[in-house]
Amino acid sequence: MIITTTSFIPNREIEQILGIARGSTVRARNVGRDIMAGLKGLVGGEIEEYTKLQAFAREQALQRMIEDAQKLGADAVVGVRIATSMIMQGASEVMAYGTAVKLKNI
Repeated sequence: MIITTTSFIPNREIEQILGIARGSTVRARNVGRDIMAGLKGLVGGEIEEYTKLQAFAREQALQRMIEDAQKLGADAVVGVRIATSMIMQGASEVMAYGTAVKLKNI
């Protein structure tokens, strides 16, 4: 499965647009990470626990988007974007979405 943020794939022709492929996950902080983040907040710097949590959430959302594209019969997803939003205090959604397409055979 080809995944790209561009609206085209070099040297390939899009034969059919199948629709929007999407995947999302909602993640909440936990007490252990919050304690470490609070300590890091006192001295400054990157809060690695949250960085890892967000990276995992992005990868999970992308994987779910790929699975959705496969259900549509796609060869690729173009115009991929990732968005985040806060659901409630301490919980956020990460969504990956793009256009599922069928590519012309070479």
